Amino acid sequence: MAGREQAAASDQETSTPRERPWLLPYNRKLRHLQGITLRNLTLTPAHQRSRTRTIDDEAIPSTLKSPTKALALRESRGLGHSRSSSDLKSSKNTGDRSNGHASPTTSPKLPQRPNMGKGLRRRSTMDWTGASPLVRQKKLEDITAGRMADTFFSLHVDGQEDPVYISEVVDKAMNPNFRFFHLGSCGPGVTRLDKLTLKVWAKTETATEWQYLIHLTVQLRALQFIGKTLGKFRHPLPQNCILFHMTDGIYTSFTDLPVEEGMRSDILAPPKAHPDGRVLKTSTYDALMRLSTLDDCIQDALTTRDRLAEEIESILEQNREGFSTIEQVPEAQDRLKTVEAAVASEKRRVESVRRRRDDLKANTQYRKDMMKAGRELEESISKDLVEQREHHAQTKELISHTEEDITGQRRRICEDLQKIFLIEPIAGKSLAFSIRGLPLPNAEFDDAKEDVTAAALGHVAHLVSLLSPYLSVILPYPVNFSGSTSTIDDPLAINENTQNNLRTYPLFMKGVVRYRFEYGVFLLNKNIEILSNSLGLKPIDIRHTLPNLKYLLFVATAGKGELPARKAGGIRGLLRQDGVWSRKGSIDSTATASSAGGHPPELKDRLEEMPRRDAARANGAPVHAKPAAQKLKTAILPGSRLREVD
Repeated sequence: MAGREQAAASDQETSTPRERPWLLPYNRKLRHLQGITLRNLTLTPAHQRSRTRTIDDEAIPSTLKSPTKALALRESRGLGHSRSSSDLKSSKNTGDRSNGHASPTTSPKLPQRPNMGKGLRRRSTMDWTGASPLVRQKKLEDITAGRMADTFFSLHVDGQEDPVYISEVVDKAMNPNFRFFHLGSCGPGVTRLDKLTLKVWAKTETATEWQYLIHLTVQLRALQFIGKTLGKFRHPLPQNCILFHMTDGIYTSFTDLPVEEGMRSDILAPPKAHPDGRVLKTSTYDALMRLSTLDDCIQDALTTRDRLAEEIESILEQNREGFSTIEQVPEAQDRLKTVEAAVASEKRRVESVRRRRDDLKANTQYRKDMMKAGRELEESISKDLVEQREHHAQTKELISHTEEDITGQRRRICEDLQKIFLIEPIAGKSLAFSIRGLPLPNAEFDDAKEDVTAAALGHVAHLVSLLSPYLSVILPYPVNFSGSTSTIDDPLAINENTQNNLRTYPLFMKGVVRYRFEYGVFLLNKNIEILSNSLGLKPIDIRHTLPNLKYLLFVATAGKGELPARKAGGIRGLLRQDGVWSRKGSIDSTATASSAGGHPPELKDRLEEMPRRDAARANGAPVHAKPAAQKLKTAILPGSRLREVD
């Protein structure tokens, strides 16, 4: 099958018509040359003669082949490189042959394919077989670097010392491809030639100077045609092969033909015969005489033309001054027009400059008037500046006192809230606190009681909602206080279903989904964190609800000096001058007091003590706070809005 395919391929190649050049050898000129390329670049000369074997006595046919000499030659023979992939013969057969046992004679059998799974496999002893990829890459780079070089060429013709064309430099290439060119700019003296000299220079990486590599004188008619392209050319090219790209294809020179080769008659086109086979006659004597007469007439006409040209030149020479005067008139008129246009342009420029001057004068006067008005205004303002400075100092002092009063009232309010919502640690537990006697876990609610936890979270929600206006902080997650059924809203939650109100999360565990309750506690802790940040505090763990709230109240009530008294309004507004309830006798107050079982004695004592404290303050007697309030002193943190109160 393989033989048939090769035969069919060879028949197909032979049936394909061979490409032929369009240009005849004697028609090839430099104007047809478009480019030059170089193939198989070699910087070192090739060996002239290769030896096929060593020169010694072993090559003589009559050499004595004794058994002793054969054994000595076998032992001294070196190990050759193996490329075989066949298996070694079994050790048993090898041992039998080494002991002198001959293998039994059997009938010839067909050769069998060696079994790759049995016996030993011969290993290759080539240098690159066991080498690493890095060594192989280095070896290939060294071989390539020895063959690659920077090259350029120049074209020379007879009769000119300078080259007619110099190519660009092609960097690091074994088969450099140079740009195509066109020699039409050199003139017909070059483009009509059919002989040129090519010089090639090369330089490797290790060389410092250019090497004169090739000097080739080429007769274009002696080149051999390869084809339109190199794709169909199957023969190997020699070293430093130069390819000439002409208008009709690629040419090269495979043999050293003589440069001065005469014109051969066999390459000339044969004379064209008449299609009818008749022999045409040449010109007659009368036709030749008429042609001669016509040539004489033409020569006479040329002589007459030259004589008339000389006469015209003499007349022009005699009247040169008059002609020059006439020629100067248009020039003078053009100069006059140019001067008039320049004068008009200069007038327009002067007028523009005059208008610009007037505008600048008006602008200067306007600025003077404005400066005068500004100085008058400055004098009037400087007179009022003293009074404004005094007023500014008073306003600044008033603002400072107001801020101090606000800070003091905030301390007092936080102190009252701390007493109302009493947060105390639970004995025996770390970071465990209770609010108004109700324990509240920090993060784990598995073992907690649902009603106790809901009530504690209700107190926390109430306390957070009260601290928000006093600390001037808007809570991002609004709290809906409703005792043990308080809830918290998340306005940032995305919810398309508005019927179930999924943006509201409960602060109680009974009858709700567990993750919604835990997310509600998380939002409540975020509110506590934002309140702490307003005072310059940063909680370590936001899951610790009561510890963070306790620390927040501790810092909010800290400061120097005594706590300020409550100003007029609030509960004091419900009292009269004699300390009697103003709403005494009211149905609502009576119902509230009776339902509560009377007023607590602590509240009664505080309400009766407040008028006496105000009276003592009016008489100049200081009001002393409780000793516990005097002990609560702490440093003001950076970024806090709290101030020390003297």
